[in-house]
Amino acid sequence: MSVLAKSRYDHLQSTTSPVEAAAADAAKAQILVVDDDPAMQRAVKTILSRQGHQVVVAGSAEDALAVLSEANFDVVMLDVQMTGMSGLELLPILRNERPELHVVMMTAFATVQTAVRAVKEGAHDFLTKPFDSIDHVSNVVRKAVEHKRLTERNRQLEQQLEIRDRYEDMVGRSAPMLEVFELVESVSYSSSSVLIQGESGTGKELVARAIHFRSPRKNKPFVVINCSALTETLLESELFGHAKGAFTGATAHKKGLFEVAHTGTIFLDEIGDIPPSTQVKLLRVLQQGELKRVGSNEIVKVDVRTIAATNVNLQEAMRVGKFREDLFYRLNVITVSLPALRERVDDIPLLAYHMLQRCNAKLGKDITGFSSEVLEIFQGYRWQGNVRELENVVERAVVLCRSETIEARHLPGHLQQNTFIKNGDQTDYSHLPFSVAKKLAVNAFEKRYMTQLLVRNEGNVSQSSRDAALDRSNFRRVLKKHDIDVDELAR
Repeated sequence: MSVLAKSRYDHLQSTTSPVEAAAADAAKAQILVVDDDPAMQRAVKTILSRQGHQVVVAGSAEDALAVLSEANFDVVMLDVQMTGMSGLELLPILRNERPELHVVMMTAFATVQTAVRAVKEGAHDFLTKPFDSIDHVSNVVRKAVEHKRLTERNRQLEQQLEIRDRYEDMVGRSAPMLEVFELVESVSYSSSSVLIQGESGTGKELVARAIHFRSPRKNKPFVVINCSALTETLLESELFGHAKGAFTGATAHKKGLFEVAHTGTIFLDEIGDIPPSTQVKLLRVLQQGELKRVGSNEIVKVDVRTIAATNVNLQEAMRVGKFREDLFYRLNVITVSLPALRERVDDIPLLAYHMLQRCNAKLGKDITGFSSEVLEIFQGYRWQGNVRELENVVERAVVLCRSETIEARHLPGHLQQNTFIKNGDQTDYSHLPFSVAKKLAVNAFEKRYMTQLLVRNEGNVSQSSRDAALDRSNFRRVLKKHDIDVDELAR
C-alpha cells in the first residue's frame, strides 16, 4: 500500500462520520472481508465494526471458502486481485454455492470492463480502492444488507402466502385471521345461513366466496348483490324477478337472483340497507324456500344457501325498528366477525406483498418489495379503510415506483408523515451557524413532538394539548406554524 493510501486509511480509522452515527441504529450484519492486504483488512474491519457489524477477515479465497463452510454471513467484501484464486474467480463459486450472499467487490485497479464483469457474475456493488470516504463504504454496505434482508423477507412472505391457495385469496397469519379460517372450515360443509360482520373494506365478500367454494355447492352458482346500490323496486326485481308488465319497462319475464342461484349460494352484501317491505319477502324465501316474482302470483321453489354481510349494527337497527328481528335470527344462524386491519397488524406485510404481486402482474412491473421504512409506516397507520385502503396505497406506489423497491417517497403525503415520526430528525446542520442550526433543530423537534401526540391520540386536539401541557389556543398556534394537518393524522 502506498504512503498516501496508508495515510488515508489511518485517517478513516480515526474519525467518525455522521453516516456512521446514523448507521448505529441500522440492522447489524455478519460480514466477511476477503483481502490479501492486512492493512486493508484492518481498515475495512474498523469501519464496519464501528457500525456494530460483526466482521471476520480472510486473507485468500481458499480461507474464505473455509470460513463460509462453518458460519453464515450476510455480505462478503471481496477483493478482485489476490494471490492465488482471484476475487473474480471466487465470485461465481459463491453465487452458485451461496446464492443468498450479497457480494461487494473491491479493487485498486478499477476499469469499466472489470465492473461490468463483476456485476454480470452477480456482484451487488463495486468499491474502488482507496475509498473516497467512510460514508461511501458505509452506504454501500448498508444498501447491500438492506437488500439481503428485503430479499429474505420477500422469500418468507412468498412461503406464507401459500395459505392463500386454501382460502380463495384470503391472506393472513395473525391469531384473529386464523380464527376466521377455522370458522370457515367449520361452517362450509353445511347449508346454514351465515352473517358476516365487519367494517367496510375488511374482505367480507372474500369470506363468503371461501365458504361457498369449500362447500358441497362449490360447483353451483355463486351470486353476489349489493343491497344498498338499488332502489326498493329494482332490488325486489333483482332478488325475486318480475313478470312481464309488472312495472314500466318490464317488457319480458325475468328470473331473480335467487332463481339464478338455485342449488348454489347467494351473497347479500350490505343487508342492513334492505327496505322493510323487501325484508318481509326475503324472510319468506329463507323460511319456506319459495318466492313470488314481482307482478306474479306464481310460487317458485328455490334451494339457496344465504350468506349476508353488513358493516352496521343490526341489533341497534332492530331496536329502532329498521330491521326485522325474525329476519335477523334467520340470517344470523352462524356469525363470522372480521377484524379490522389495525387489529391484525402482523398481517400487513403479508397483505402488502400479496397486493404487490397482483399489481406487478396487472401493470407489467417487476418490483421486488418494500423498504423496511415503508413496512414500519404501514404497521403504524390506522387504516380506517382497512384492506381496501391498503390495496389502493400499494397500487398507487407501484404506479409511481421506478426502482426495484417501494420507498416512503412513493406513498401518499399523510402516510409519509410517519417517516418523520419513526426516524426523527437526522438532518446534518453542521454547515450552518449555531443560531440558525438551533432554530431549525427546535422547529424539527416541535413538529415531530406535536405529530406524535396527535397520532397517539387519533387526532384528538383537546387530549393532545393536555398531554403537552399547553392550552388549546397555543397548541393550535404551533400546529399552524408547522402546517400540521390534524384530519390527515386522525385517519
